[in-house]
Amino acid sequence: MTNGAGTHDFETVSSRTVYSGAILALRLDQVRMPGGRVVEREVIEHHGAVAVAAVDEAGDLVLIDQYRHPIGRRLLELPAGLLDKHGEDPLEAAKRELAEETGLAARDWSVLVDVALSPGFTDEALRIYLATGLTETDRPEPELEEADLEIVRMPVDDAVRAALSGEIVNATAVAGVLALSTARSRNLPLRPADAPWPGMPTAFLDRKAAGK
Repeated sequence: MTNGAGTHDFETVSSRTVYSGAILALRLDQVRMPGGRVVEREVIEHHGAVAVAAVDEAGDLVLIDQYRHPIGRRLLELPAGLLDKHGEDPLEAAKRELAEETGLAARDWSVLVDVALSPGFTDEALRIYLATGLTETDRPEPELEEADLEIVRMPVDDAVRAALSGEIVNATAVAGVLALSTARSRNLPLRPADAPWPGMPTAFLDRKAAGK
């Protein structure tokens, strides 16, 4: 016997935007809950993002040490960036970010893992790629925070220990490091680099394209 759990259609009764900025918008939705009650949900629309777990011939993972103003300190992270151009291909964006932040290009690409970063209040999501067969390439002159980032190469096992010890706390880096370690230790197949990404957020870019 079933009570119908898992079958409710969470209808958005109304929606209004209270802020729209450079990289996010704040939307207030009225959503119908099971039983008919309508409640308000705050939703942050955000650009999608890509990140790269780049592994060199020595088996080291390429990380960056970068200042993050909201928390006021530097974090060990994967090279990453926003999908802030309408219609941009995520793989091409990942290649661009790897070059801009590390001066590296990669021969082989695959999808490592997709992550919904905090689905309780935002549609922000990212795709993490695995990149191997690394070579040096032209790196544009870095600006702003990127002008002060440091490139750090670390064996994957050391990166796992750093994540578990709290040295690596960036959510993207933790997800990428642990996914990489698990896939390699269990010899799990990865998706091709052009695999569909149904969870890629588009609401904020659509808003910008519409001039809202």
